[in-house]
Amino acid sequence: MSKANGSTPRMLAEALEAPTAVERLLRENGPEARDLGRFLARKAPPFAFTVARGSSDHAATYARYLMGSAGVFAGSFPPSLFSLYRAPVALLGALGLFFSQSGKSPDLLEAARQARGRGALTVAFTNDEKSPLAAAAEVVLPLHAGKERAVAATKTFLAELAAFLQLVAHWRRDRALLEALERLPEVLEAAARAEWPRFLEVLAGAEHAFVLSRGPAYAAAQEAALKLKEAAELFAEGFSAAEFLHGPVALLEPGFPVLVLAPEDVALEGVRAVAEDLVQKGAALLWAGAEPGPGEPLAVPAAPHPYAAPLVLTQAFYPSAARLALARGNDPDRPRNLKKVTRTV
Repeated sequence: MSKANGSTPRMLAEALEAPTAVERLLRENGPEARDLGRFLARKAPPFAFTVARGSSDHAATYARYLMGSAGVFAGSFPPSLFSLYRAPVALLGALGLFFSQSGKSPDLLEAARQARGRGALTVAFTNDEKSPLAAAAEVVLPLHAGKERAVAATKTFLAELAAFLQLVAHWRRDRALLEALERLPEVLEAAARAEWPRFLEVLAGAEHAFVLSRGPAYAAAQEAALKLKEAAELFAEGFSAAEFLHGPVALLEPGFPVLVLAPEDVALEGVRAVAEDLVQKGAALLWAGAEPGPGEPLAVPAAPHPYAAPLVLTQAFYPSAARLALARGNDPDRPRNLKKVTRTV
């Protein structure tokens, strides 16, 4: 699908470039990720924290789940606690993970400077190796995504997830995960070709939607909800399927659209049970996943590893999100009130 002037939206084009970007990242970052992973295996940090905003904060959600798999507690640290409130937090020996596609927001830069000054090992995941954030951090894992011009980030978000997944694979010395990374670009290529006609039909005229998942794939739900808002101008909220039952489910009414991004790990059965209940309550439920589930099926190829499922789900979602924006009469490359680089303090 193309814009009125016949050109392909940049958001769609860049989403389709993501598999190549991830393949490049895994190749280029291999030695650095291996060395950092080995260091962390030898000297495990007492705790870790993430600092990010927007789509990058969804990548940080993914990172915190995977940190737990490596046996390290990780929490989210609001940038303003560094930049505005100057909180006297003890960080000696901690691992600080800073996610920013541009690496230019002043609050993240100040956070990286303060964290490093307090003895944290600071690692920046950024698409600009010459950015201020890259200069402030002790270690940089570049995203290698190439120029991203669309306001709505796609390939850089997937690169953030892939970069951290590669680090965790080396940190855990996980042979199965390392082998899965070799197959990941090919699976992402298949996901990018997914066609979701029912997604477009259900959401083209919708006023609101929920996006649900759980575990590491909760990050994909957060990201999908954001893209529905900024590209398609559809009010959407992303929730953990478990958290959804603690209040938001009260908003559900017959015909309410719900997109479920099905994980491929131990959370799957619980997510399926929630989805079945929502169908009984009358939700217009769309089930995106490699495993079957209730509601309208949206095809997604099986991930090469459960930890890779959030990447595959997001890759399958992005092209349809761009097409949905067009179907709703919006230009996904010109989101209202937004610009590519957002600078906050």
